[in-house]
Amino acid sequence: MQAPSSEDLRSTPSRSSSTHLGHTPSPIHSHRQSFTESLRGHPPSPRATRQPSLSQSQLQELLNNPPSTGSTDPRFAGRDWQTIGVGELCDPADLRWVEFTSGIEDATNVLINSGAHVLLVRNRKDERAAHATYDYRDLTQYLLFATGQLQPDEEHFPIFTSLANKAQAGHTIPLREAKSLGNKEPFITLPSTANLTHAIEVFGGGVHRIVIVQEGTDNVVGILSQLRLVKFLWENGRSFPILDRLYSQSIKELGIGSQHTISINGDRALKEALILMNREGLTSLAVVDNQSNVVGNISNVDVQLLTKSSSAPLLDNTCIHFISVILSTRGMNDGKDSFPVFHINPYSTLAHTVAKLVATKAHRMWVTDSPSPSISATPTPTLLSQPSVSHPPSHLSSLPQSNPPFLPLSNTPSISASALPGAQAGRLAGVVSLTDILNLPSHSSLITSKANPRK
Repeated sequence: MQAPSSEDLRSTPSRSSSTHLGHTPSPIHSHRQSFTESLRGHPPSPRATRQPSLSQSQLQELLNNPPSTGSTDPRFAGRDWQTIGVGELCDPADLRWVEFTSGIEDATNVLINSGAHVLLVRNRKDERAAHATYDYRDLTQYLLFATGQLQPDEEHFPIFTSLANKAQAGHTIPLREAKSLGNKEPFITLPSTANLTHAIEVFGGGVHRIVIVQEGTDNVVGILSQLRLVKFLWENGRSFPILDRLYSQSIKELGIGSQHTISINGDRALKEALILMNREGLTSLAVVDNQSNVVGNISNVDVQLLTKSSSAPLLDNTCIHFISVILSTRGMNDGKDSFPVFHINPYSTLAHTVAKLVATKAHRMWVTDSPSPSISATPTPTLLSQPSVSHPPSHLSSLPQSNPPFLPLSNTPSISASALPGAQAGRLAGVVSLTDILNLPSHSSLITSKANPRK
């Protein structure tokens, strides 16, 4: 599949027989703003949706003195946490809506500009019932199809062809059709009267969010995510002594987390990381150097930096380079140097781990051992050791050259893994996810549920 040009992710089709999401501008039609062009101009600040980063002094302070739980909500004092209704943790004001008929460009603008992590999708503007969601995982998948990095299977090829034809004609691609390609996040609902035990059982299977509806109706009153529930139990820990006593124990003592990790070498192309995340259903991916030291983290939310056509060459550049772009963008927006905080060690307490998850709004923390010495400060692409991931197919279409503000690939400075702040994080040894945290009550025989920490 031929990728679109840098001027337009839906540009002139290739002469090859492969179909792609592109269109040929017609001289008899006025120029139509494309998916990427509609997002061009001033890039949206990632502060609202990207996991917050910390200054060097803040980082050291968090490492030395992880914050204690916040002041408890008096509404929950003395109550059994298992009997609290899921609706009590939701706020209808947080909901953001789009329609199935909305164009993929418009939906993406709402997702990025609203600061929401997920949009609810409905049939009509006058209804309060949701039938699907649209999030950064959907956006990542669409961009991979649109730029030729993914091709549809036989079942979805007719849909893909229809979308390509619409794009060629300059028509809006409805969200309903765009979401019909590839894998989808499970759409799970619970009535507002369901208790937290029920929610944790659902989250135990690796589901990231639950749509909460009014009892006896389909009207949505909120969204409960894994992170929101973890934050609630953390901030109100003193109200639930049976949970609060777990916070002083170490990750190793609790026996949580997984030693099975999926990572990617920092010198691999960014497009390979996104394909890997899409295939494995991951929300984030550890980036490592040749000695398996963690040098950074890429999440689905970071894909918002790829929605301009001028940033298309980043897909062919390295993961390390993309991490430097993330840090640079955050530095410009925050006006200070910033460092990602996505790692712990086996002896970190649960309090330390949850504090970091809540502070960074991350879905997982990488468990690291002492750093392994680097053989070379600058990675040599021809001498790379094999990364700890399965490589995607090599038949990926090449991407075009870039427009400012990004340099052409041939002029992009080489960046060493050891030059990134995360290079001192240590060797990747495991991962602790929100799913692991939410399954901790089963260790106290409160509930029985099985986690899928890879999700």
